[in-house]
Amino acid sequence: MNCKPQNRETMNSLRTRPQGTLITPFDELVHGFFGRDISHFMGSDDIQRTSPRVNITERADGYRLDLLAPGVSKENLKLNVEDNTLTISATNTEETLAENERYTRREFTHHAFKRSFRLPENTEADRISASFNDGILTVEIPRVAPSKPATVDIAIK
Repeated sequence: MNCKPQNRETMNSLRTRPQGTLITPFDELVHGFFGRDISHFMGSDDIQRTSPRVNITERADGYRLDLLAPGVSKENLKLNVEDNTLTISATNTEETLAENERYTRREFTHHAFKRSFRLPENTEADRISASFNDGILTVEIPRVAPSKPATVDIAIK
């Protein structure tokens, strides 16, 4: 496995490690002692935020990356390639409540995310295409056509 900093992953071998909040390691201790998660004491009922899930399929002509992004609009998604690394991100569209409103329970939010993937050497970054349908971002990453060895006839002198 070739893991790089900032969650950079190779397309060939991908292992996902969901990242929780800093509070998560203490939740079990607090829950065992008080019977509640530490988030309740901090006035929050938010569930853990994780990176969006990704499926990567390798095919003869390239790779297909499917990123699950429900609730994210197409306009908030951004894809770019820099230093042979594909980065997919979405901006935060936090909703605000009126002055006389408050949440009694909050189980979903709109949050920002950023995922980066190291592209294999045999891909063509300038031909990457993407589409977004029903909360799934599909990214097509074509491979470089294998070059055939050049045949050169050499004349004998």
